[in-house]
Amino acid sequence: MTAQRVGAEPATQHPPKLDQSKTPYFQALLEYVDSGVLPFHTPGHMQGRGTELSFREFVGDNILAIDLTPMPGIDDLLQPTESIKEAQELAAEAYGADHTFFLVNGSTSGNQAMMMTALNPGEKVAVPRNSHKSMLGGLVMSGAYPIYMQPAVDQEMHMDNAVTPETVARTIAEHPDLKAIYLVSPTYYGVAADLESIVRITHDAGKMLLVDEAWGPHFKFHPALPISATEAGADLSINSTHKMLSAFSQGAMLHQIGDRVRLDRLKAVLKMFLSTSPNLPLLASLDVARMQMATQGAALLSQTIELAQETRHRLNSIEGVYSFGEEIQGRDGVFDLDPTKMTVRVTGLGYTGYEASEILRRRYNIQVELADLFNVVALFTIGTTREAADRLVNAFEEMAREDRPLDIYAPSGILTQRLKRGTYKMPAIPPMRMLPRDAFLADTEFVDFRKSAGRICAETISPYPPGIPVLAPGEEITPDLIDYLRLELKAGVRIQGPNDDTLRKIRVVK
Repeated sequence: MTAQRVGAEPATQHPPKLDQSKTPYFQALLEYVDSGVLPFHTPGHMQGRGTELSFREFVGDNILAIDLTPMPGIDDLLQPTESIKEAQELAAEAYGADHTFFLVNGSTSGNQAMMMTALNPGEKVAVPRNSHKSMLGGLVMSGAYPIYMQPAVDQEMHMDNAVTPETVARTIAEHPDLKAIYLVSPTYYGVAADLESIVRITHDAGKMLLVDEAWGPHFKFHPALPISATEAGADLSINSTHKMLSAFSQGAMLHQIGDRVRLDRLKAVLKMFLSTSPNLPLLASLDVARMQMATQGAALLSQTIELAQETRHRLNSIEGVYSFGEEIQGRDGVFDLDPTKMTVRVTGLGYTGYEASEILRRRYNIQVELADLFNVVALFTIGTTREAADRLVNAFEEMAREDRPLDIYAPSGILTQRLKRGTYKMPAIPPMRMLPRDAFLADTEFVDFRKSAGRICAETISPYPPGIPVLAPGEEITPDLIDYLRLELKAGVRIQGPNDDTLRKIRVVK
């Protein structure tokens, strides 16, 4: 990992030129409320006066008072000139970007904006197969031509790792007409790529690097965490500020560096994608989350990392439970790790991840972030308490007891035995027969999924979470993919994207 994690001190940095203790946008909302302006404007609840009583009593008057709309004194997200402009400049300095833009539809809108900014119809972009489904939305909207890169696969851990620098270099050599490289780092499981090497390779070839860093908004603020995309010099990158920091859900940021990206094009795209009526408390939470990290981030994250590492050690002392750490660093596609992502393999307990997730929720009132066939993933953030960590460990200790009670979520045995025998393999990337945009807009029909081998998929099929497409528009449906998805469905996965979420039918190109 990048440094000794527990108790690590922040690296020496140049002092900020701006006052990072300020929250200009949040302050503008407070000043509007304190001024006592009589509202005759949206939203219709009029600062809570028209809100249904039970909802108002629960959420409180203050949040309703700042649920406003852009107007004089309250800046406009699409054309910022005052407090939002200042807040975004503070965020850019804090993250080390040339320009930072607040997003109100999560990193989904950021992925789509990056694609639309960097690419024109027909231009080639290299993308890893373990990208979020919002990347496919960007491909459909931009009309770009994807060149899929295979991320390093860990068959022992049954997960995709990051794309390696060697894969990026080889892809550029095979496709010299690429316009950009798109990367996911870190992965949903906390595995980070060698961003500095990939930036160097990409820029030396005259290409742009776009990074989905949704899961790494905290990286910039502690030296024991992987290097951030902005520190590495990525041209465009996104952070889901709501995922690991304290911003409200849907709060995200898009960062721009250098002169490879046309800033006027980026701003025009954002005006097209962002709402003219953004959620202002959400925007204020981005402003405050930045301030919190810039002024207290190193101390808060040191506590979080220490608690996560201690909990990982306790979990690994339980028979049948395994949570990987720095021992896997150096494997193919594992350049660095985020210790605050707790991936816990549960098949040694006789459960699939889906079953373990259900037991944790129904019996122990614990909700994890992600479950897959083999693992559950728990997030440790600046909001995670020691008491919460103790409850998580105690739950796994009880689940590992030989005399544990029979559970209605206990496995039938068939699926677990198949996983233990090693007959499960992650499916290969299917062949692309049409551009995602062309397949998405084509004439389509529905066919039985079991009999769909050989047909061209016209919709996105993503087990969720993590929201990584197994099938994308334009790809050929293979027998291996049918078998894999049926296994996932049997295990209890939720499928997101298709018209028929039971996947009995699938939409294909006529």
